[in-house]
Order: sequence, then C-alpha cells, then structure tokens
Amino acid sequence: MENVYGNPHSQNSSSKLTHDTVEQVRYRILAHFHTSPEDYTVIFTAGSTAALKLVAEAFPWVPPGPESSGSHFCYLTDSHTSVVGMREVVAAMNITSIPVRPEDMWLAEEQDATAASDPDGQPLHLFCYPAQSNFSGTRYPLSWIEEVKSGRMCPVGGPGKWFVLLDAAAYVGTSPLDLSVHRADFLPLSFYKIFGFPTGLGALLVNSRSAPLLRKTYFGGGTAAAYLAEEDFYIPKESVAERFEDGTISFLDVIALKHGFDVLERLTGGMENIRQHTFTLAQYTYTALSTLRYPNGAPVVQIYSDSEFSSPEVQGPVISFNVLDDNGNIIGYSQVDKMASLHNIHVRTGCFCNTGACQRHLGISDEMVKKHLQAGHVCGDDVDLIDGQPTGSVRISFGYMSTLEDAQAFLRFIIATRLRPSHGQPLPLVMPGEAGALPAESEAQKAVPATRARRSPSLQEDASPDSRVWDNSPTTVDAVSLRPPLLETTRTQQTPSEKAAGIPDGGLGSHIVTNLFLYPIKSCAAFEVTRWPLGNQGLLYDRSWMVVNHNGVCLSQKQEPRLCLIQPFIDLQRRIMVIKAQGMEPIAVPLEENSKPAQICQSKVCADRVNTYDCGEKISSWLSKFFGRPYHLIRQSSDFQRNARKKRGKDQSARTTATLSLVNEAQYLLINRSSVLELQQQLSTRDENGKEELFPVNNLISRFRANIITNGTRAFEEEKWDEISVGSLHFQVLGPCHRCQMICIDQQTGQRNRDVFQKLSERGERKVNFGLYLMHTSLDLSSPCYLCVGSQVLPVLKENIEHYDLPASEKQQAVIS
Repeated sequence: MENVYGNPHSQNSSSKLTHDTVEQVRYRILAHFHTSPEDYTVIFTAGSTAALKLVAEAFPWVPPGPESSGSHFCYLTDSHTSVVGMREVVAAMNITSIPVRPEDMWLAEEQDATAASDPDGQPLHLFCYPAQSNFSGTRYPLSWIEEVKSGRMCPVGGPGKWFVLLDAAAYVGTSPLDLSVHRADFLPLSFYKIFGFPTGLGALLVNSRSAPLLRKTYFGGGTAAAYLAEEDFYIPKESVAERFEDGTISFLDVIALKHGFDVLERLTGGMENIRQHTFTLAQYTYTALSTLRYPNGAPVVQIYSDSEFSSPEVQGPVISFNVLDDNGNIIGYSQVDKMASLHNIHVRTGCFCNTGACQRHLGISDEMVKKHLQAGHVCGDDVDLIDGQPTGSVRISFGYMSTLEDAQAFLRFIIATRLRPSHGQPLPLVMPGEAGALPAESEAQKAVPATRARRSPSLQEDASPDSRVWDNSPTTVDAVSLRPPLLETTRTQQTPSEKAAGIPDGGLGSHIVTNLFLYPIKSCAAFEVTRWPLGNQGLLYDRSWMVVNHNGVCLSQKQEPRLCLIQPFIDLQRRIMVIKAQGMEPIAVPLEENSKPAQICQSKVCADRVNTYDCGEKISSWLSKFFGRPYHLIRQSSDFQRNARKKRGKDQSARTTATLSLVNEAQYLLINRSSVLELQQQLSTRDENGKEELFPVNNLISRFRANIITNGTRAFEEEKWDEISVGSLHFQVLGPCHRCQMICIDQQTGQRNRDVFQKLSERGERKVNFGLYLMHTSLDLSSPCYLCVGSQVLPVLKENIEHYDLPASEKQQAVIS
C-alpha cells in the first residue's frame, strides 16, 4: 500500500527498494537462527522440498571408481518423503543411498570414538536427518551434527568426510535453533510452518564452509555474471544466494516474512516461550489421552511415540495415535477425521509423508506396503484399514496460537464419541466423584505458563482448588471420568424396525417404492415426486445444476449448510425450474439450454472435471443476495459425458459403465425404510418423565438424500442385494454409500446434529455406510421410462454370502427374482 516494488534484477528505484528490503529479510532470518551472513547464506526456494532437491543436485558427489567406493547418501528412515526422494537424484549420478534406522544411530552414538572415520579423507558423504519427526514428534539430538561432521559417529563405516543436512522444517515452527552452536551444513526450512503465511516459500541455509563445494549446472535469470548464447561460456555471480536463486524470487512474499517475524516476537516474546507453551499443551493432552479407558479397562487410543513426553528436548508438540474400540480393534482414521470435523476439529491423517516412521510404529512390513498398493491404497487417500490393519494414523499438533481450551475441546471430542454413557450425554472432564471441571478459559494463561520446562504438568497446582483434574504423579493419572455406566449390550432377537413395522421374526413382506426424490440442484433441497421420467444419467434433471463460489468451486452443505434451504421445483409442462427460499421472491430458470452459445466453464465433482455453463447474472444475484456472498448457478453441458466408476467388489465387470450427472458416484441412491427405523430407535431419548422421544423418521430420511425409498422387511437387508428390479426396470447394485458429515445436517433447518453419524459409526464397520448406489443395467430411451411410487421392488441376493442364513421362503423369493 505504501511502496512500489519492482523486479530486483534491475537498477531503477523500485527494483533497488526490493533488493535492499529482501537483503534486510535475509539478515532477519539469520538473526532468528542466531547466526550471521559471515557464517550462513540464505537461498530462497519454493519450499523445504525445493531446498532438499537443490542440495541433492548440487552436492559434490564422487562416483565410485577403482580407488574409491564413492560418496554415500545416508538418511534416517524417520525422514520426510522429500528427504527420501533425494535418493532418486543421486542414483542418476551412480551414488549409493543407505537408509539408517534410528536405533542404529543411537547405537552408533554409544560406540567408542576409536571407530571414527577419517574426517579429512575422500570422498564426501552426506547424512540427512530430521530435527523433529513429522510422524511422531520425536526430536533427534542436535548434537549428532557435530558428532557426524567430526567423524566421531558415522552412519556407515568407511573413509571419507561427512556433511550433515538437518531437516528443520517441522522443528523450527515451535522451537528455537541456534546455528552458532549446532552448525549444520545445510538447513532446509518452510516459512508457512512458522507463520502460516506466506505459503510456497522456503529457504536453504548453507554453511559458508560448505557453500564453495556446491556445483551448479542449470542457470536461470539473475544468476549469471556473464554468458554467451552461441558459445558454451557462463560465469555465475559471486554471491551464493544469487547463484542459486534461478529466476525472480517471490519478492513480495519474502518481504511479508519481515512482518511475520515482527508479529511472532511481539505476540510471544520469542521461540523459547513458544517451545515451552506448545510442549506443555502436548504433554497435558498426551497424559490425558494415555489414561482414557473403556468400562472394561481397554485403552481408548494407541499412541505412537518414542518418548513419554518428559521434555521438549526429546519430544515436539505432536501426538500421533489411532482410536480403538473396546475390543482393541483400530477404528479407521478416515472415520475419526469425519467425526472430528463435526466438532470443528481438523486433524491430519495417514502417514504424514513419512512412510518409514509409519511402518516402524504401526508394524507395517515392506511386503504389506506393496500389498496395500495392490489393494488400491495410495498415500493421501482414505483407505484406512486393510484386513483390519491400519494403513496410517491420526495426528494432532500444537502451534503458538493453540490454547488449553483447544486441547480440552479435543479431549471432550474423544470422550463424547467413545465414552458416551447410555443416556447420551458426554462425560465431564473431572475426576470420579468430583464436581469440578478443567481450568476455565480465564485460567488458560495460568495453566500453560510459557516458562514451564522439563517436568510433567500438574494441573492440580495450576488450576483453581475447585478444578483439580489429576494427581501430581502422571503415572497414576485418571485425567477424566472414565467410568460411565455400562452400555446396554443385550438386544432382543427382533429389531426395533421389525417391531415398528409389525413384521414377525423371519416373515417376508413385499418391497415397494414408498418415496421418490430428485435433487435438481446439487446439495439443495429435495423435490419429491410420485412418478418421474428417467434420463440417460438417472432421474431426469437430477443433479443437473450446482452452486459454485466466485472461484468456480462446487459447494456442498459441508461448506454451506444453508444450501438445503434452497427449494427447486420443476414444471415439465412450462419447461422451467422455479427456485424458492424463505424471504426471497421465487425465480425461474429454463430447463433447456439457451440457443445462444454459452461460455463453457470447468469445475470439479468428486475429482472429476466437468464442463458446465453459467446460468446467468439474474440467478447469480438471487443466490448472492440469499447467502450474502457471490455465488453462481452452473449447469452441466448437454454434450459433456462423465462416466461412472466401475462396480466395486470381486466380480467387477469392465463393461458396466454409466453416464453421470453432477452426482458424486452413481446414478441412483436407494435406502431402506426399515434401516431408517432401526436407526431411529438407536437415536431415541427419554424426556424428564421417562417417556421415549423418537427422532422424526422423515427428518432422518431427508438427511440421506436418496432417490428411491423402499419399505424393506429387515433393517440393513439391502446390504446383501446384488441387483434389483423396479417394475420393468433393472438396476445393478454398485455398492454401499460411504457417508460423510452431511448426514448430520437437518434438511429443514440447516442445523447440525452429530448423533446420526455417531450412531452409524458404532455399527462396527470400517466405513460409515448407509444406502445403496444403483445404476441401469439396460435402458431403452426410445420410449419414455418412469419410476413410480408403489412399484414393486424385487431384490436378487449376492451369491455365496457368509453368515447370512435366509428362511426357506426368502431363498425361494431370491431365486424367483
């Protein structure tokens, strides 16, 4: 707002201002790490990954030869993917890469110094290790830097001189680092891990003694002192930073760093305070989590750690864990992630770009990783359990803005979802028999002093006398009330839905369609019909439109719950869709595309790119007025075809494909009313007079946003179906619908209720499933086809179903259908 900054590779006044300001930021960065330009150079990169790649490409590797075994590239197995990936660069130079396990380094640290290598010998080797594990938060000794460089401790034996790359990206976000004491040769870091902004900006700090050894091949704009276009002549600039910063650096983001350091210092008083604050929060949460027990004594979580959170010297403010059920089985991280989102808690899940540590802590062999890949699991997806074994974990971490209230909110979430008593109320965070609670918000600063260090937090001494949470000894902690009344585990032979429907045990009722819904605008309210034509993408006009933000990103109720208050009505005779909402005048949108050529815009639905067109400024203004922010209505182009994914399961058919509208995965979604009735019973509560209060059935049905509702005979019997016929129409079952947090949104009010997702998750399955995805197996559109309420539904059961004994009458019905 106050300055004009130009490209620093020029001499005009705005360029000079940029150059001088960037140089000041370099000094500020070096001062933050207690060093100076005489000892270290700051090379700006696109992030810590780019800094690592730069070292891999520029390090003076010596290939093996007749007189030398060549350079070694060694890395700790508890390293980030970006460190392990350096081996691909060095492999192209015929350099040997050697993974080193943490336990081997601990052993090497204890060995006698007589085993030291010759620090002045050749060739040159590089050892990389993280200051803090991004999986478990383990902090490895900074003393390793000097031990390895001096030759007193060697990752592998043999002659040569060792250099050390300290991956400090995770560490420096919450801890001070003094480079005048711990003189690593190379230090990659990422600034968004410290400040949050700017992103896409990192740096490589290079020790001045190591910088002259780096070799540069490619040269970009601003790096050359002189070169010739027609001759192989190039002289790099003398400055190390200018030599390696190819092209124009992100100078506006670099300048923003100055303000980041200023704010950090002003708010916290420095990195030492941040270290103590974040560690205390992590220690408190770790102690509470590790004491949580089910009524049968089984632990609620399994924590993956190399320490007991005794000191910030050995442990960062990171907790990696998996949630267990009361039988000790792991609950998949994807399910935990979805539940956490309902409590406004965002966690990281998976292996956190650290396969080595993930394998070590979770006991995953190399063969299992390959097996998981063959089963379809890749890094970053939500395949959290394979054959009952976890593929990753859940991670929480604390930063300088985290508070005690944040930690308590997380603990309450775990307790509310895992230790809920039978009356449905979450447990208070108190000692058994005590009425007090955890320290209130006003006590947060007292409870987490910035100066605390090297001992377990005693909440008894930090909190007020009436809010004591645990004893002084962490080994005897009972941090929260973990003894709820035993849950009701007995169950009658007849399901509540069977009782409600009046169906005798083992009896067979007919299946009919009781309701039909379409959702013309994705994530908006349902349009209920009794008879409706079919198109080649499902029910005609189902999910043909969607609402997007000003960036063209598709909106769902997860981001904008009030979408459910937008009510579309389709008038087939007038060829219009009328859209209504409370407090708004109705507005009409034509069903057919305008004859004028519309400008094609692209958006994404479930990772699929779709071609759409904007429905105009009139409806955009209407939506923007209702939501209070700029939104647009777009429609899928009629000439665009999006194919469904193939059927899941062992008997996948490569020939079964279907075209989709803007639905997530399938043309149709079916739910069984009997399954809804059983869920209703599970959600029932009792008022103050002991009278049972039932969750409204229609409210539940609307949350699952299905197209076809049937009146099945047994709860969840639809999970055994392989095909169905509705009248003369035939449908293939693609598989269950994996549910997300949207089922927690009341479709009449837009308000959230977590209980629905919680109850479904308690069924003990890996995923929260409800309803079936269907697609046409054949559809002749030469004559109109219709779905109608009242049509008979004939299911065909899956073959070779285990543990599912059908009465003889039902077996006969399955054969007939």
